[in-house]
Amino acid sequence: MPINVTMPALSPTMTEGKLARWTKKEGEKIKSGDVIAEIETDKATMEVEAADEGVLGKILVPEGTEGVAVNTVIAMLLEEGETANDLGKSPSPRPSPEGRGSATVEVVAPKTESSVKAPSPSGRGQGEGSGSRVFASPLARRLAAQMGVDLSAIRGSGPHGRIVKADLASGQKGAAVAPAATPIAASRAPSAGVDAKRQSDLLGMAYTEIPNNSIRKVVASRLLESKQTVPHFYLTIDCLIDDLLAAREKLNAEAKGAYKLSVNDFVIKACAMALKAYPAANVAWADNAILQYDSADISVAVATPNGLITPIVKAAETKGLRQISEEVKDLAGRAREGKLKPVEFQGGTFSVSNLGMYGIKDFGAIINPPQACILAVGAGIQQPVVKNGQLAVGTVMSCTLSVDHRAVDGAVGAEYLQHFKRFIENPVSMLV
Repeated sequence: MPINVTMPALSPTMTEGKLARWTKKEGEKIKSGDVIAEIETDKATMEVEAADEGVLGKILVPEGTEGVAVNTVIAMLLEEGETANDLGKSPSPRPSPEGRGSATVEVVAPKTESSVKAPSPSGRGQGEGSGSRVFASPLARRLAAQMGVDLSAIRGSGPHGRIVKADLASGQKGAAVAPAATPIAASRAPSAGVDAKRQSDLLGMAYTEIPNNSIRKVVASRLLESKQTVPHFYLTIDCLIDDLLAAREKLNAEAKGAYKLSVNDFVIKACAMALKAYPAANVAWADNAILQYDSADISVAVATPNGLITPIVKAAETKGLRQISEEVKDLAGRAREGKLKPVEFQGGTFSVSNLGMYGIKDFGAIINPPQACILAVGAGIQQPVVKNGQLAVGTVMSCTLSVDHRAVDGAVGAEYLQHFKRFIENPVSMLV
C-alpha cells in the first residue's frame, strides 16, 4: 500500500507551517535519506528527508502553500511494484522515525559548509567491507555515531527491518557509549512530555537520579495545573522602602534581641492590611461564583530540602509585626523539618513569594490555586529617584502581582497594589 508522507512538527509548539519547496517531482525515485521538501516556520527552514525508498507517487500539497497543519498528508510514496493505480487504496500504516503514527519523514537542520555526514558506526556504510548493508534512518545513523553504537548489532523495527531512533534505546544497553562530540540537530529539540531519563540515556548524558518525593510531585502537579488552566496576568509596582528599613532598624534595636523583624514580615503585614482595605482582591474563582474572603490568610512560600511549601499566617491583618515574625519563623522551621500539620499549609487566600534575599530584582510567580493572587517580591536596590522634585538616592523594591483574570480584573489588581504601596512606604500606618 502507498505510504503517507505527513507534515512534520519541527518544534514542540509548532501547529502548522509553510511547504516552501518540493525538491523531488512526481514519478521520481526516492532513496532513504533523500531530501524531498523544505518546510518553513517562523523560526527556521528545515529539510524533510524520506525514511523509506520508493517512488514519489502523488504530491497532495503544492509548494508555496502556507498554514499546512502538522500531520497533514502532503504526499504519497509508492513502494516497489506499486503503480499510480494503487494511490486510491488505503495507505498501509507505517511507524515514523520517532514511532509516532504514520509519518515517514526525517527532519534535519539546514546544512552548512561545515556539515559532515556521520560515518556508519559499523564501518560498512553503503555495503562496503563485508558487503552486508545496514539499513538505518539518517537520524539513527547520526545518533549511533555520537553514542558509539555498532548498528550491525541492532535489529531494526522499522519498515523492511530498518533501524530507527527507538531501536537505539534498547540496542545500546550494555554497549560502551562514547560522549557526543557534537550536539544533536536543532530540529530534534525534545517535545513536551518527552521522558528526560529516556532521552538522557539515548544521548549518553551523565546524570544522578534524585527520586521525586510526594511534596515535589504535588507541587509539580499543582503548578502545571495552574499554568495550564489559570489565565495569568502580571502587574509590577516599585515601592520606596527607606522609611520601612529605618523603622525596622529602630524596632529591632528597641527589642534588644527579644525578636528580630525582617522586611518580609512588613510585606506580609502590608499584604494583609491592603486586602482588608480592598477586599475585592481577597477572592478566589469557583465555577458558579467568586468567593470573597472575610480575613487575609497569607501563604508564605518557603523553600525546603523536599521542595516548596506555603505555610499560612491566618488573619494576618489582625496580628502585629512581632507576632507575624514569630509565626513565620516557627512555621518555616517546622516546614523544613517536615513537621507542619495539613491545616497549617492547606488553604490561604493570598500568597507571598520573596526572593529579594537572593538579590533577585523582580520576577513573576505562579499562582497557587485556588487563590487568585500571588505577590513576587524582589530585592531593595539603591537607585536614583525623584523626591519633591529633586534627584536623590532611594531604596526601591519591585513587587509583581500575578493575577487570575477570571476573579480579578486589571483595574482591581492595580488598585490593590496602590493600597499595598501606601502601607509599605508608610510603615507607621501598619502599627495603628
